[in-house]
Amino acid sequence: MEGGPSGSLVTDKGTTTIEDVVVAKIAGIAAREVSGVYDMGGGTARALSTMRGIVGGDKSLSQGVSVEVGQRQAAVDLDLVAEYGIAIPELAGAVRRNVINAIERMCGLEVTEVNIRVDDVHLPTPAGEDSGMSAAGGERSGGKAEQGPRVQ
Repeated sequence: MEGGPSGSLVTDKGTTTIEDVVVAKIAGIAAREVSGVYDMGGGTARALSTMRGIVGGDKSLSQGVSVEVGQRQAAVDLDLVAEYGIAIPELAGAVRRNVINAIERMCGLEVTEVNIRVDDVHLPTPAGEDSGMSAAGGERSGGKAEQGPRVQ
């Protein structure tokens, strides 16, 4: 199976090149498959994706993913939003395993690293209710501003 885990991307019959966008899509899909991943991308990327959805555009499968692809190896950086209540270290481990398995199986590339940045936590609220909290967990209004750092 050329290009698979037991095959080679460089053979005496030719070379197979896998573009960064292909690896990024595979990584994005694999990360979203893991239970506990609410969304992908930083705040600005998610806002633009929401706007794209409003005007009828498709959501980008590689949103929140950046990759570096060489001839035989790939490195992946993921930016994701976790569901509230999920153990983030366990979520990161599951995402990392799923992304590595998908890229190595589909592309035949060795994944050297998968760096995960949890950008936010999604707080579920019942429809029509306002919890008074932002997704980042801070009070929106009516609360006192704290003076100085609480931890060092």
